[in-house]
Amino acid sequence: MKLRLRIRLRLLMAWAAGLATVALGALGVVCFGVFDTTASTPHPPLIAWATHVTMQNAVRRNARRMPPPPRFTPADAQRGFRLYEANCVMCHGGPGIARAAWVSGMTPAPPYLLDAARRWSPNELYWIVRQGVRMTAMPAWDQTLSVKDDWDLVAFLEQLQRLTPADYARLKAAAQPEPGAAQKPSPP
Repeated sequence: MKLRLRIRLRLLMAWAAGLATVALGALGVVCFGVFDTTASTPHPPLIAWATHVTMQNAVRRNARRMPPPPRFTPADAQRGFRLYEANCVMCHGGPGIARAAWVSGMTPAPPYLLDAARRWSPNELYWIVRQGVRMTAMPAWDQTLSVKDDWDLVAFLEQLQRLTPADYARLKAAAQPEPGAAQKPSPP
């Protein structure tokens, strides 16, 4: 009996010593700035995998708690298109539309969203748009857009997978104000 207790005590001490070593190593990385924080260097594969899988699982867990989304109308998708053009296309591109050149300097690079509706449910897309994604440049739009605006963006993302470059160009042309028409001022 005493032998088992000694073995357990030694295993516990070895485990604690290992944990302390890892903690001290992590503290050293933080205190001495050993981790490369530059945006021009990709994440090591293990860190890239861990952060991406964690984000996916967190989004899915939180989105499951939400009620079903509203029914989307063509007007919702049109408003969503205008919001996408104003806030999203420069990072995520569109059918026949490249992302802005400066996006290549972001780590991780923002994904193209052409197939986002196939990879994410409407609630998951809403969660990502509304809450943003930590450790990326994806902002939490809850700070500047309304709940309705965020759902309109999701309505547009649901249509995005079916749009051709010509369709996208037509939407863009239709969203442009007529020359000489009075424009609504942007909110401050």
